[in-house]
Amino acid sequence: MRKIVIAVTGASGSIYAKLILDKLSEIRNQWDELSIVMTENAKEVWKTELENDSYKDYAFKFFPANNFSAPFASGSGKYDTMIIIPCSMGTLGRIASGVSDSLITRAADVILKERRKLVCVVRDTPYNLIHIRNMEAVTLAGAIVCPAAPSFYSRPKTIEEAAATVVDRVLDLSGFDFTTFRWGK
Repeated sequence: MRKIVIAVTGASGSIYAKLILDKLSEIRNQWDELSIVMTENAKEVWKTELENDSYKDYAFKFFPANNFSAPFASGSGKYDTMIIIPCSMGTLGRIASGVSDSLITRAADVILKERRKLVCVVRDTPYNLIHIRNMEAVTLAGAIVCPAAPSFYSRPKTIEEAAATVVDRVLDLSGFDFTTFRWGK
């Protein structure tokens, strides 16, 4: 079984965080522990974009972004997957530089040093050269950079369906088994 940490930063894209929490709830039999860390900016963006604070309704373990005592702040916590969704370019830059100034960046550093799975769902566009170099640096360190770019093969009809194409890709990259649109099937 698996131990997962979901990190939510203040980049636009709260819908992605909500959908991944919903989908992970649906596949509860595929993980043992799920912990969440949200920045204060992430909570504010969630309220602005989704017009609610429903992140409070999830029955997962939440940790403040300054809690360095969280179990996933250490390799001994044995968390095997971290998904940062959405991942701001500032967070990506701090990870790329090895700056562990928050629980999110510390946990990402731990995941990378332990050679475990880190998926960074970057949302900001356009990219400047610093962003591209930071994406290169975290990729070379072992992370997967997954831009929040929806696919349209499944002909999504709502914003939620389009965003779900990104979340489904992230869950695939993270090794989960679930039903989704598959090309050619």
